[in-house]
This record gives sequence, C-alpha cells and structure tokens, in this order.
Amino acid sequence: MSYDDGDEVVLRDKHSEYDGETGTVTQVMETMFGDSTYTVSFEDGQESGVPGDALEAATDEDDNGE
Repeated sequence: MSYDDGDEVVLRDKHSEYDGETGTVTQVMETMFGDSTYTVSFEDGQESGVPGDALEAATDEDDNGE
C-alpha cells in the first residue's frame, strides 16, 4: 500500500523505538527502484526511510483508546 503526505499511519518495526505508535507521513521519497520510502513524524520525534510494508493505515482504535 502507498501513503501520501499527511496520512496517519502505524509503524510496525520491532527494531524501531516507535514500533506500534501512530504518526503522520511528512515526506514520501521514491527510490531508484521505483519503491517509496517514508518519513513519519511522531509526537516525540521522527523515523526516516521507512518502507511501505512497515506501515499500516491508522484507525480510530490506534489512538490508544481515545
């Protein structure tokens, strides 16, 4: 799945300190192979170079029950 700037996503990467957190896509970059990687901003930082398969669209339930 591809995402656009401003989309709310959940990061699924057990090696990231933001694993399981909901953030906002702030930049979409295309690799030389035609794939996209993303920069995702979280409340206390950001993660760059995130592949699309490590993201999923956020739902209302992902906001920690709020």
